[in-house]
Amino acid sequence: MIRACSFGRALAGALPALALVACAPDTEGQHLSASRWSFALIDGQSPMSDAADMRFEKGEVRVLVGCNRMSGPWRISADRLVAGPLVQTEMACPAPAWDQEKAVGSLLASTPRIHVNEERMILQSSGHTAELIRVED
Repeated sequence: MIRACSFGRALAGALPALALVACAPDTEGQHLSASRWSFALIDGQSPMSDAADMRFEKGEVRVLVGCNRMSGPWRISADRLVAGPLVQTEMACPAPAWDQEKAVGSLLASTPRIHVNEERMILQSSGHTAELIRVED
């Protein structure tokens, strides 16, 4: 009887936590996990590199715009993408690619608004906008 009662109390204590996990809504953050996105437009211009992309992997966002890579932790808070702190490689780039890298870096640093549907993502801050398309691997 003591064992059953102890087990019952432990189970009763765990049920509310299990119920919260089971009923947790599917958030955009979960929708982004393990996904890859190709930049379609950066501030209204096509990316200078065909390889420009953003990947959400294992709690880290990885971004390539031109010559350098950025990476760091990410999460969604309300309708905002919170990325960072981001680390970045520092290779020399031609001016157009470098300008786009700076724009995307500023965009991510500003905690941009994020809108995601099945195949399209828009990141927007007061100074920059990026449109991305989901890539299926």
